[in-house]
Amino acid sequence: MLRLFFTLIVAFLVSFASTPIVKILAKKIGAMDVPKDKRRMHNKPIARLGGLAIFYGFIVSILCFSNIDTAMRGMLIGSVIIAGLGVIDDVFEIKASAKLSVQIAAAAVAVLHGIEITYLTNPNLLSDEKYIALGIWAIPITMIWIVGVTNAVNLIDGLDGLAAGVSSISCISLFAISLITKETNIAILTAAAAGAAFGFLPYNIYPAKIFMGDTGANFLGYFLACVSIMGLFKSYAVISFAIPFLILGLPIFDTLFAIVRRIYRKKSPMEADRGHLHHRLIDMGFDQRQTVKILCIASALLSLSAVVLLMSGASRAVILILSVVLLVWTGMALSQKQEEKEL
Repeated sequence: MLRLFFTLIVAFLVSFASTPIVKILAKKIGAMDVPKDKRRMHNKPIARLGGLAIFYGFIVSILCFSNIDTAMRGMLIGSVIIAGLGVIDDVFEIKASAKLSVQIAAAAVAVLHGIEITYLTNPNLLSDEKYIALGIWAIPITMIWIVGVTNAVNLIDGLDGLAAGVSSISCISLFAISLITKETNIAILTAAAAGAAFGFLPYNIYPAKIFMGDTGANFLGYFLACVSIMGLFKSYAVISFAIPFLILGLPIFDTLFAIVRRIYRKKSPMEADRGHLHHRLIDMGFDQRQTVKILCIASALLSLSAVVLLMSGASRAVILILSVVLLVWTGMALSQKQEEKEL
């Protein structure tokens, strides 16, 4: 426990201390987010390289306190690739196709080091086979999961403190589950990531002094995608893949909803719009602080559902899950009604 405590504290302090330095660096190299469309909620240029501080705090803490095995080595190498991609994108804003190619390469690195989803729960309740062996489909499904979650976290990075807050909650949830299941290496990883994200938050909460940018959002998304299927989570996917799905429920739902919405409107799924959950809450009349609190609470309830599922079984977890679904459904319905009135 003392080792875990120092892992979190070192990551927090390094991230907190390095963020002002990163802010100065961002201004010097031109990594600035200039408000140029209605999707952006700020009205002046703000540095957007803050994720570099999160990544730095995480790496320093991991190198100090973890025992690096094969899977962790793959995740760390992939994280370096993803963070490097983020830095380049924050400075030069590279094309979506190029970003996707690098993300696929980073996912492949993780898979080659043993980070892989090999079994899923059989959805056919009438079947005698409880689990489905993915076989040759394990690799593409794992890569889709990693790339998908990476981009999902990036998509919710639309308000001050939102992506950092949701990612911190997810890390804490994975940390709690790793303690329950006695997965020390996973606990160290999640403690380091949570500490680094918390160290950045004081600079990122509304009104933000610096954004995490693609560097932070891509790194945290990639990290959460990998760690959710590492160690026990890899084997726990045999029992139920609901655990990582619940913990990452908010960004996953927002991404799937965005894809469906854009296809329905006959637009490209990659085309940015102003229809994400945080935009809708803002349009309903909530301010940025309130919107971030609402979405973080929803994320925390989903994450708590995952812990309850692990400790108390599915029946009790369903209560929490339904409460979150009701919350989101009510918000979406109210938002839709408001849109209809405005039209």
